[in-house]
Amino acid sequence: MSTTDPFESSAHGIEPGEQTLKKKKLWRNLFLLSLCITLLLIGIFWLPVKLVQMEKFASSPSVNLTKKGVSNAFNSIPDQPAENVVASDLLETKLTVINASSEDNWVYFDFSRGEVVDIHDKSSIEWDLAFRRSKVISNGGATNKFGKAGLINLGSLDFDQVAEVPLENYVQDKATRTETENPILLKWYKYNYLTHKLSAKPNTYAVRTANSKFVKVKFLDFYCSNKETGCIKMQYVYQDNGSNKLTKSASGNTPPA
Repeated sequence: MSTTDPFESSAHGIEPGEQTLKKKKLWRNLFLLSLCITLLLIGIFWLPVKLVQMEKFASSPSVNLTKKGVSNAFNSIPDQPAENVVASDLLETKLTVINASSEDNWVYFDFSRGEVVDIHDKSSIEWDLAFRRSKVISNGGATNKFGKAGLINLGSLDFDQVAEVPLENYVQDKATRTETENPILLKWYKYNYLTHKLSAKPNTYAVRTANSKFVKVKFLDFYCSNKETGCIKMQYVYQDNGSNKLTKSASGNTPPA
């Protein structure tokens, strides 16, 4: 007669089938864990780099395609400086730093005076650009119906080689749900997702002022001398006679109404 205990198998350990099932479950959990770690590493290191590359590509002039029925402002911008322009004939390049570190108050800049001005009413035409932290607006469009200011992004043209700016096709400020903005200056900077710092793009901008004079501008920095944020450093050339040619010998040009 057999003396085998009917409970012997459970007393001596786990059934082979059950042991195999537990191993499969363990390997599946390890696979899911490694997959999650891989996706996390991609999110931390690879994705920010790709976002920066995509932003750089999207902001390049080559992908700013003209919409149907809208003229492209770049058509009137020469790739090279105007011929026969002597360096000594170019107007002086000025450098300024605007402390726009306040999160609440706008700081107004007037190109004709080359300085920050006190403005208590935005409908005044005694200013051209206003700064608040990294945000920049102009004195025209939805910001002020009395101002004529607008901007054109000339792309990465060498600042010193731009001797002439367009007469028309300047983009004015637009209204949003909360405040106004200028589409050209929404992204005058690059944001580093790894260091969380801003750096100015190498672009040159054409500016039409509030009273229809012309300027070329290039933003250089966003940081104050004490490393705090909100100090906008820019270089510019201002033509005070109404001409769109940024030379001393240029005669006045009346821009289109």
